[in-house]
Amino acid sequence: MKNFIERHPLLAYYLLVFAISWGGILILIGGPGNIPGTNEQAEKLFVPALLIMFAGPFISGILMNFLIDGKEGLRKLISRLLQWRAEGRWYAIAVFTGPLLVAVVLFGLSLFNQEFLPGIITTKDKIDLMIFGVAWGLIGGGLLEETGWTGFAVPQLRKQYSILSTGLIVGLLWGIWHIMIAFWASNYLGGADSWTMFVAGFLAFYLMALPAYRVLLVFVYDRTGSLPIIMLMHAFLSASTLIFQPSATGEIAFIWNLVLGIMMWIIVAIVFVTNRQYFLQKPIN
Repeated sequence: MKNFIERHPLLAYYLLVFAISWGGILILIGGPGNIPGTNEQAEKLFVPALLIMFAGPFISGILMNFLIDGKEGLRKLISRLLQWRAEGRWYAIAVFTGPLLVAVVLFGLSLFNQEFLPGIITTKDKIDLMIFGVAWGLIGGGLLEETGWTGFAVPQLRKQYSILSTGLIVGLLWGIWHIMIAFWASNYLGGADSWTMFVAGFLAFYLMALPAYRVLLVFVYDRTGSLPIIMLMHAFLSASTLIFQPSATGEIAFIWNLVLGIMMWIIVAIVFVTNRQYFLQKPIN
């Protein structure tokens, strides 16, 4: 086992991530026969399922750093976690990129159809929505996920691959990692009458938008070396999608996720064109 981990650290990491996240959720919900779950089951178990899902990259990131480099691996991880120093523009990018993209897409689409209005405008429980969105973003998406994705997987991949390739690999696996909980809670999140469109919207966001955003995350991490900045950048995307997502589901959800994905790839293209040499260069580390 030790030889396998040392020879294939990334494969071992992702096997562990999916074993903890997917295996834990399957145990919680009582097996694959309960996918998709009922509204009652999903409502009751959704938060515990989220915590189990987030535990996958978090535990795996810490454990794999230790297994590969011992105490020095943990020291390097802590050093990344404490690397706050960076130019103010990178913090501005981290805080505003996700929310601005989401807001521009939704307010733009709402000019044609009011169903695209951000949920924070139409919902009655504004405070609860904001608390849940910010908590999910900072604790789950930011701290727990990025301890693994950027705390282990990205540095490992950057030893062999460019920013673009690293972002695409981590981004696609990041999207796929969401499949278990998304399909299990599909009726609860998307409504039984729009399951097909829920899946289409899910695919547009997790397999189109997230890989593009991950490329940007890897680019920013390469320029700053700051794990906290990446945690913030992830957290503010997660929070903004939850807080701003329209209350309407089905086709509305699919369209806005699709447009968001297109917009993100346009941003990636702009960054790529303006930083082409840096973007494609082989790793330094």
